Amino acid sequence: MTQPFRLALIAHDQKKDDMVAFARAYEQLLAPCTIIATGTTGGLVQDACPSLTITRVKSGPLGGDQQIGALIAEGKIDGLIFFVDPLSPMPHDVDVKALMRLGSVYDIPMALNRATAEVLVQKRGLLRDDATTDTLITPHASEA
Repeated sequence: MTQPFRLALIAHDQKKDDMVAFARAYEQLLAPCTIIATGTTGGLVQDACPSLTITRVKSGPLGGDQQIGALIAEGKIDGLIFFVDPLSPMPHDVDVKALMRLGSVYDIPMALNRATAEVLVQKRGLLRDDATTDTLITPHASEA
């Protein structure tokens, strides 16, 4: 049995509406994915997209970013869409940077804005309606 693509969704406060709009636009493609989201973002997306099943962790500033980072380190996240607001100061900026560092260290697809998320969805086919971790182009596949 193949495993669904495990996707983390996070959005800073000023980007939450963008995340909801993105999820609505790609709801059909996101539906077969296992989605993990920070608390507030996950709640807003769930309300807007009832067909999605979302596991919510704590709000980002309360440790949710770190919880998702731990899931990345444990190999339990296959991709990250994190709509970052670069113009607002973040009291938990260190956590945000650590999360982005983990995404890079563990070489997972990571989109930090809607334009990049759309490229991942549309052009790379990472989130097709039949996408599983077995059907994705995985990093270092040529090394196997």
